[in-house]
Amino acid sequence: MPASPPLRVAILISGRGSNMASLIEAAREPGYPAKIALVLSNRPQAAGLATAAAAGIPTASLRQRDFPDRDAFDAEIGRVLAAHAIDLVCLAGFMRILTPGLVEAWRGRMLNIHPSLLPLYKGLDTHERALAAGDAEHGCTVHFVVPELDSGPVVAQARVPILPGDDADSLAARVLGAEHALYPKALAEVAASLGPKSVP
Repeated sequence: MPASPPLRVAILISGRGSNMASLIEAAREPGYPAKIALVLSNRPQAAGLATAAAAGIPTASLRQRDFPDRDAFDAEIGRVLAAHAIDLVCLAGFMRILTPGLVEAWRGRMLNIHPSLLPLYKGLDTHERALAAGDAEHGCTVHFVVPELDSGPVVAQARVPILPGDDADSLAARVLGAEHALYPKALAEVAASLGPKSVP
């Protein structure tokens, strides 16, 4: 039997897209169950768009100020995803909270990576908070997106030790390295579990 086509993935970014780059690299491997079919940003100047374009991946950008409200903006995101026949969405440094309507439409098909060991430290400033708490370890989590911030089911986690002398920057750099290894593995796991073109 011929190999089944990989799931079509959209990555949503707001900046340079370092996690996006790790996903693009992983998806080049033979047999990887997902194909990066679109990179979309809410910032037209996001450096990650150029990285994606250089890799031959279609890109799109939308600015919320061009829409009357968040619902209209997110509805357009949904239309762009549909136009590219997207099966699965990965948030990778997308610095916007999506509306419940869009999140619910993609329930079970939208992933995010967060720089903490959820349920610890939802939201921002996770590295500073882990240091302030005197934690021995920190890390990152890939989870399904639900309307409640950083609260969806966990797919995978990676742990990083907090070392003597760590500050927020040194800890962030080490966690980011763990993210780059974790996200491609988690995406492969989810894409394989969904199966080829099994999503509606």
